[in-house]
Amino acid sequence: MATAAPLYSVLPFAAMLLAIAVAPLAAPHWWEPNRNKLVLSVVLSLPIVVAYAIHRPHALWETATEYLAFILLLSCLYVIAGGIRLTGDLEATPLVNTAILAVGAGLASFLGTTGASMLLIRPLLQTNRERTRVTHTVVFFIFLVSNVGGLLTPLGDPPLFLGYLEGVPFTWTFRLYGHWLFCVAALLLVYFVWDSLLHPREPLAAMIRDRTRRRPLRLAGGGNLACLAGVVLAVAFLCGPWREMATVGLAALSLWRTPGEIRRANRFTARPMVEVAVLFLGIFLTMIPPIDLLRAHGGVLGVREPWQFFWATGALSSVLDNAPTYATFLALGQGLRLRDDVVGVPHDILAAISAGAVFMGANTYIGNAPNFMVKAIAEEAKVRMPTFVGYLRYSLPILLPVFGAVTWLFF
Repeated sequence: MATAAPLYSVLPFAAMLLAIAVAPLAAPHWWEPNRNKLVLSVVLSLPIVVAYAIHRPHALWETATEYLAFILLLSCLYVIAGGIRLTGDLEATPLVNTAILAVGAGLASFLGTTGASMLLIRPLLQTNRERTRVTHTVVFFIFLVSNVGGLLTPLGDPPLFLGYLEGVPFTWTFRLYGHWLFCVAALLLVYFVWDSLLHPREPLAAMIRDRTRRRPLRLAGGGNLACLAGVVLAVAFLCGPWREMATVGLAALSLWRTPGEIRRANRFTARPMVEVAVLFLGIFLTMIPPIDLLRAHGGVLGVREPWQFFWATGALSSVLDNAPTYATFLALGQGLRLRDDVVGVPHDILAAISAGAVFMGANTYIGNAPNFMVKAIAEEAKVRMPTFVGYLRYSLPILLPVFGAVTWLFF
């Protein structure tokens, strides 16, 4: 079936991704309950499940195994990160804000972009609560912490963990440190200059309040950092099912040992993780036929060079979820039958796919799950965030030149 799947078998996958992109904007009230997302996933994936159960049950079993490993890792990282709380109120100078963004970009590869975003967004907002110009700071937080920072390990961003499940070695992503360092440094420099221009324009009364209301940073739930280190070691050195057993055990330890008031203060609930689970159930199942088709016939699409993979993967990651986009273009690269450096593709092709999926999720609110979460938390804190189109006025002029430089330097 890998070579004989009809073209129309990709329609459920296309419908799934279209719904994820359009429904939150076109029908936000209908889209909000997770049960509606589950119904959508089941309805669209049911024909694929029936067809593959009859013709290729082994492929269906492999997909189910990857889905379970994927969701368990994300859930465990979410649970453990939800037990860590950072509080305090620093003076919101350009240097302090830039330092917070830099720390977040570093943590994103090890806590995951979601975990690092949830850990640092509230301290960042607390630090900047006296300032009147905060929107640009939150936007750069989405760029750096919710997306670009997650490139260095399979824990950083969901597409990289999908690659790990496909056989990419855990340490392979470390070779992308140059891409990560350049992009992070360029965005931090742009932010620092921007914030340095805006900071002197703050009202004098606001700046006085900012200086007088400082409180040192304090960490609660620090024991969970050991649990996170344990997850890194488990993913790096264990295979399934021992990997999953170890990570679930560490998440259970975190739930047991962390005082409940820390999670309550973090507004920790299972709802975001349930949303991810039900959506990715549909994504994993409906993407089986497109991946089979790409592996069999990917060469006819004309995407062969690293720079083409970088921009094609990135363009789709901007408007669709970056995890299935990564999987789709990895299958396309494997279908080209090029040099088999790692999981059936050359190193430079895999680097382009990885960087495109992670970096360009920052182009829109819908490019990566933490983007909307950070936007919602900022709006709760009375920060006026841009609309979907308004966000593009930040992202396109800032990010596209940086990504152009990444293409010239690395691809």
